[in-house]
Amino acid sequence: MNLRGVTATRPESALIVFARAPEPGRAKTRLVPLLGDEGAAQLHARLVEKTLRTALAAGFDHIDLYCSPGINQPFFMKNKQRFGVGLRSQGTGNLGERMYRALAQALRRHAYAVLIGSDCPALKPADLRAAARALREGYDAVLVPAEDGGYPLIGVRQVSRRLFDGIPWGSPQVLAQTRCRLQALGWRWQELRTLWDVDRPEDVLRLQRSGLLR
Repeated sequence: MNLRGVTATRPESALIVFARAPEPGRAKTRLVPLLGDEGAAQLHARLVEKTLRTALAAGFDHIDLYCSPGINQPFFMKNKQRFGVGLRSQGTGNLGERMYRALAQALRRHAYAVLIGSDCPALKPADLRAAARALREGYDAVLVPAEDGGYPLIGVRQVSRRLFDGIPWGSPQVLAQTRCRLQALGWRWQELRTLWDVDRPEDVLRLQRSGLLR
């Protein structure tokens, strides 16, 4: 299939948003010493909602919110109604297994898929459109590097377990090892601008100063 000239609003495109329910004591636990259980959960909820607003503004044809631990959480049901997104369960397994499964499911119905997390408020609709454009123009994969050595976005036109198996998720080696896997697969990929996540107490101050979460 020739994907050139296809816009990100056509059925060829799918956007996947990964999110955990904002349960006190289980969401953003590294921020609990600063914000407390309730405060960390509330911040996480706001980050998810901002991510969904960004996703909608990017103009993808289809958006699914992949939920953990499951889709029946009131928070997810509320956002399904508010934003009109589909809800799917992330299921079991480590992060890599869940990401592989979500991308594989999306690629059964769409020519390419982009997956994002929900803790990168610096991500803009333009970044999502740039990722879609790279895939549309023939790249096998696209990444948005994170300052901490991970990535808040990965997009693919095909998917392989080798991209996700054995990756030390949450470590500074995630991006470097993913690059090695892409190279070993012989895939062409593009990297977009480097962004930052909200994971540590110092990131909260940066977030407050940035004005990104209002």
